[in-house]
Order: sequence, then C-alpha cells, then structure tokens
Amino acid sequence: MLRFDPFSDIDALTRGLLASQTGSNRAPRFMPMDLCKIDDHYVLTADLPGVDPGSVDVDVDSGTLTISAHRTARSDDSAQWLANERFFGRYRRQLSLGDNVDTAAIKATYENGVLTVTIPVAERAKPRKIEVSRAGSQTSIEPTTVDAD
Repeated sequence: MLRFDPFSDIDALTRGLLASQTGSNRAPRFMPMDLCKIDDHYVLTADLPGVDPGSVDVDVDSGTLTISAHRTARSDDSAQWLANERFFGRYRRQLSLGDNVDTAAIKATYENGVLTVTIPVAERAKPRKIEVSRAGSQTSIEPTTVDAD
C-alpha cells in the first residue's frame, strides 16, 4: 500500500535547513516543476540542472508517477571551499495521476537540464459528440417543402 504524505516535502526542507552547514554534504531540497494541460495531454516540466541523464528515472505504478534523479558530488577533496551552495544527492517527486490518463503512452525527454514528461488523456476521458436518435421511430423523416403562393 502506498501512503501519500502531503507534508513530506516540507519535512525534508525543514531537515535540510536545520542540518545544513557550510562545506557539509547537503541533499537536494526540491525539484521545481510546472504542470499544464495542452489540448488532449498534460505536460510536466521539471528542472534538474547538472543531473546525469542516465540517473533520471520516471516510473508509473498504481496511478502514481514517480520522478527520481541523482546529481553526484564533486570529488575534489583538496579544494578549500569559499562557497558551497550547489546541492547533490537524490531528487524524488511523486504525483497522483487519476483515472483519466493513458499511463501506457507517457513519454519523457531530458534536455539541457529540463525533464519533460508528456501525459496523454485517455480516450475514454476525451470529450466526444453523442448521436441522438429518435425513440420509437423506424422510418426516417423526410423534409417537406411548403410552396408560398
């Protein structure tokens, strides 16, 4: 069973703020993203600057979309840091999709530090025109013309 905790991002941010020190190892605080609907699909864009493209992972399980990625730390141990503000470690974000999306047709691309996930609306959820037929009538109605004299 997957439990949704709406405060997990806030808890992680608070832990990061309270534990961070200059020159210490810090985990990423958040993954900024935008989500919009364009015609018959949703577009999610997430900023993941400096992330190795091979570490980006997008999964769908039981209606939950999970995005994870990893940015490795610099390995220069001999450096004397004057500023050390860039985060490294594991990024993770989860979204509930609902029943109206086609999870089998989700596509993702990663370019220039931006992950773009295209989530199509399911055919059954798209608006459609319903044909109205006349009840109890087997014959078609022919239009009649009226002569104006």
